[in-house]
Amino acid sequence: MPDGAEPPSDADEIVWFTEAVREHSTALVRYFARRGPRQDAEDLAAEVFAIAWRRRGDVPSEAVLPWLYRTAGFTLANHRRKHVDLPVEEVPERGEVRVADDPELSLLFDAELRGALASIGERDRRILLLHAWEGLDGAELAAVLGISRSGADAALSRARKRLREAWGDRLSF
Repeated sequence: MPDGAEPPSDADEIVWFTEAVREHSTALVRYFARRGPRQDAEDLAAEVFAIAWRRRGDVPSEAVLPWLYRTAGFTLANHRRKHVDLPVEEVPERGEVRVADDPELSLLFDAELRGALASIGERDRRILLLHAWEGLDGAELAAVLGISRSGADAALSRARKRLREAWGDRLSF
């Protein structure tokens, strides 16, 4: 806070938070639905907003959504660690979501794309999904990744190259 500036009032903080939820809740629910069971998406989004409320002084006003996505990444990682691994024979090939009902999710169930995405590193996969699904690039992608804009551009370029190579390798056998 700049010297001499008044801290925000409780009413200002409530207005800020209400607007952040109104503006970004759909994007966060979609973020989680694309990465895990749909039934968890709303709860995980609510958890991110609870963190945003507790840490509202840390959320940059010019980059609320990137901050939320970054927090969502940590929240999802923590959520995944809580689950016990199931034997492969108990894991369904497809989720309960009907792919035909959601064109965005239809890509998830394409075996070749899943295989190519699985063969690249976790960081590359995360960058590509933030770009493709969440529509982030440039400064927003940099903010989520915690790196410079030029670093984010380079990381996206490298991730695309690795996916192209992985896709080509899968198709050439």
